[in-house]
Amino acid sequence: MSTNTEETLQRPPAEIRFADELERLRETDTAPRPPGWALSLEAARRFIVGDDDRGIRRKFVGDPSLIDRALVALATSRGLMLVGEPGTAKSLLSELVAAAVSGDSTLTIQGGAATTEDQIKYSWNYALLVSEGPSTRSLVPAPLLRGMAEGKVVRFEEITRCPLEVQDSLLSPLSDRVLAVPELAGPDAMVFAREGFNIIATANTRDRGVNEMSAALKRRFNFETVFPIADFATELDLVEAEATRLLEQSGVGVPPRRDVLEVLVATFRELRSGTTETGRAMDRPSTVMSTAEAVSVAHAVGIRGWFLRGEAGTPADIVECLAGTAAKDDPDDLARLRRYLEQEAPHRKGRQWKALHGARHLLPG
Repeated sequence: MSTNTEETLQRPPAEIRFADELERLRETDTAPRPPGWALSLEAARRFIVGDDDRGIRRKFVGDPSLIDRALVALATSRGLMLVGEPGTAKSLLSELVAAAVSGDSTLTIQGGAATTEDQIKYSWNYALLVSEGPSTRSLVPAPLLRGMAEGKVVRFEEITRCPLEVQDSLLSPLSDRVLAVPELAGPDAMVFAREGFNIIATANTRDRGVNEMSAALKRRFNFETVFPIADFATELDLVEAEATRLLEQSGVGVPPRRDVLEVLVATFRELRSGTTETGRAMDRPSTVMSTAEAVSVAHAVGIRGWFLRGEAGTPADIVECLAGTAAKDDPDDLARLRRYLEQEAPHRKGRQWKALHGARHLLPG
């Protein structure tokens, strides 16, 4: 018996998590919608940025005009490319857009050095291939073929992590809206895209130059940059909401303390920008100090506090968890973090800042 319910999945896709909202939007959506879309642009926008009057939660914190441009791009003959620093919720945005447009966000290709064309287009059931030869029965469709045949949005995560020749396998599907299957004969040898098909790709700016996209492929995408959250209060609210959700899923019996999260978010923002609250410049770590990383650290802080001591977590836990975050890319980042705790934390007001400074000895090295 299948146990793939929302209660048993660690992270259900957006179309399952927000199924009630999508259903309400579909029932009341009277605006014109592009061919093949499950929702109009107006309803898709409300699904992502929220609508209090209709009980639709806000799911993406960012510039609403970015959502408008992203949806318009998908309604054209070009794909959508989301670029930005790691941890700026590009993947979340692509998932939400795919769920709103197609009702399905699971046609996903995860880019990497080992990604092959088979994982993008199609592969074969080799037992059937040997016994029957090439046929639609032995064909195993990958996300791109399925998206074209079913008229759905395909997500391509971290596209610049893939070799150039693998990236360029998207050229024909994006320009001609057709995918050739040369092993088959007759009408099955060509898969023509149905209305609603398009591609959302993501790439983080730290990977620029790893496998730079060809000019031909760039021309087939509209590029949109996803920026970090500019407002402190907004970022704090987001970290608190996401950390609370993750801690509940992890069986933690208490929510995170907001005053502890204020210290965590302020630390991340200053390390990320290389500028202190007073405007003084400091040495930025090379490690990505993103909002997503702050949520991860807040989650770990709550786990440590609850399962080790039966409490919500303290600034000492922040220092312990930050050690693993700061040492990812450059060992010197630990020294930069130590300088921040020694030179900046003592000048801040509040009990939690004093506790953060007092826990600086917990950093290794």
